[in-house]
Amino acid sequence: MNRNVTLHTHEAVTTAELAPAPYRPLLDTVEIAVLAGEREPRWHVSDLPDGLRVLHVDGDGEPVEIRLSLPLGDAAGYWHPKAGWQRTVVADWEGRATVSLVDGTAAGCLYDYQGATLLTFGAADPVPEVSLLWGVSEENDTYVVHLHLPASAGPQRLLFVPRRPSVATALGDLRRWYEAAMPSMPVPEAARLPLYCTWYAFNQRIEAPTVEKQAVLAADIGFGAMILDDGWQRYGSGRGYAGVGDWIPDEAKFPDFTGHVARVRETGLSYLAWVAPLLLGPRADCYRRWAPYAPRASRVPGAYVLDPRRPEVRAHLVDTCVRLVRDHGLDGLKVDFLNEAMVYAGDGRGDVGEALTLLLAELRAALEAVRPGLLLELRQPYVGPGMVAYGNMLRSFDCPADSVANRVRTLDTRMLAVGGAVHSDPLLWDTDAPVESAARQLIGTLHSVPQVSVRLDTLPEDHVAALRFWLATWRLLRPQLLDGTVEPGRPDDLYTLVSSERDGVNVTTVHTARPVPLRPASVSRTVLVNGTSEDRLVVEVVDSGATVEIEVRGPDGRMIEHHRTELTTGLHQLPVPRMGLGSIRNTA
Repeated sequence: MNRNVTLHTHEAVTTAELAPAPYRPLLDTVEIAVLAGEREPRWHVSDLPDGLRVLHVDGDGEPVEIRLSLPLGDAAGYWHPKAGWQRTVVADWEGRATVSLVDGTAAGCLYDYQGATLLTFGAADPVPEVSLLWGVSEENDTYVVHLHLPASAGPQRLLFVPRRPSVATALGDLRRWYEAAMPSMPVPEAARLPLYCTWYAFNQRIEAPTVEKQAVLAADIGFGAMILDDGWQRYGSGRGYAGVGDWIPDEAKFPDFTGHVARVRETGLSYLAWVAPLLLGPRADCYRRWAPYAPRASRVPGAYVLDPRRPEVRAHLVDTCVRLVRDHGLDGLKVDFLNEAMVYAGDGRGDVGEALTLLLAELRAALEAVRPGLLLELRQPYVGPGMVAYGNMLRSFDCPADSVANRVRTLDTRMLAVGGAVHSDPLLWDTDAPVESAARQLIGTLHSVPQVSVRLDTLPEDHVAALRFWLATWRLLRPQLLDGTVEPGRPDDLYTLVSSERDGVNVTTVHTARPVPLRPASVSRTVLVNGTSEDRLVVEVVDSGATVEIEVRGPDGRMIEHHRTELTTGLHQLPVPRMGLGSIRNTA
């Protein structure tokens, strides 16, 4: 672990070892100290609508350190875009991250055991590389967050949200500021439809007839788009990336790639191809030409990374991607491994994030010129507010067959997603397992656009029925699931009770046995999704209650029960089976 504090000459294990700095009140119980070198720079705080505040720091061309400190209170956890599974309150010698345009965002939220926030902040400029440390100061019994921002020609700005009742509410305020400040890429209808991906189903063992067969089945089942993943390109066989860089179709697998793309699109599906434009492998035909521009090895096996700070590299990558879309009639690209550019971070030769903004802006403009309604998929960790202009499909990081990780990662992304549609990692399950296994994967990602990657032609009939049912249900509830007000609860609880609401319809997915709050008198319809291991749901009517119609369906969509009853204030048990659905309509 790197415990160096960049603005000080000695190595500090804890924040209490740093040279003291003058703290002042900032917001609620938060205090702040600002440093540039060994001095306190000019800074001030101004008010924004809805109670938000913005810190302005003039560092006079020097790096800036911002220290935040607040009482521990009843702190339960700390959320940030790169949290992963570390969501609890850690010591200040443990919390460390470096973020940039393509690797997280300089933002965070400390919250208590009731889920209410104690501190919420976000950098107004998400492009530069920022180092952060955070955690409990054991010596001072406080919680601290320190941000180290690089030198800037203009003022540094940091946004703060006052205390809110939940993390989602506070980050929603931050997200709305980003939405107003950063125009996003248009989101076509195809970006908001269920998507079939070839990766987990076939890995690199793909060829035109097989893919086209899946496309026909996918269109019939309810998908609206398809991604041809890794393996379509020349030298695209075997794990590793030693052959990438040419981005030319493998003629043995796709003898007529342009015709293949046309046949897939004739099914009604939009069609994207996978590409990792920054990677360059020594087996590629173009390797000798471009190797001088890729001096550092990638963290993925077999490849080197083209340096996006070189203008000739940016021009080459734009030309390559445009050729692929234009010549073959694709609807867009799945752009992978952009975060590998960070192998060049901190080498003193220019900011990587700034170079990537140039590359991605040029890429989008050039692609939109040849493909109106362009689809561009980005992936965690480069789905933050700074990427809103460069992609419209924001996908969860790889988590094959892990419904919990997919749920957590999609909801984490949604917290600060600006503009683009949040997508799940492609769903994978054991096709020999009971139908509940298939439904579990679909239920885990209901609050995002579902991607699926299983062989559709070998699915058992009940799995096909489940897939049809849940995709149709998702389409019906899309206004609530994608565009509604979402409340997933505390991040350290892993979002086990998620509620989305819009237009008087509430959708609640339940992933652990617990009483589920129900308001039948306050909404016209409630959809309860049972993602637990129990064949029932316990609900607590928290309003005056109502006469309702209850419809219960199993994991494959079969009707199990349909009746009318009175739901009065208090606890009730509903016979919704595991991986099933209950629909409750107010009959008034």
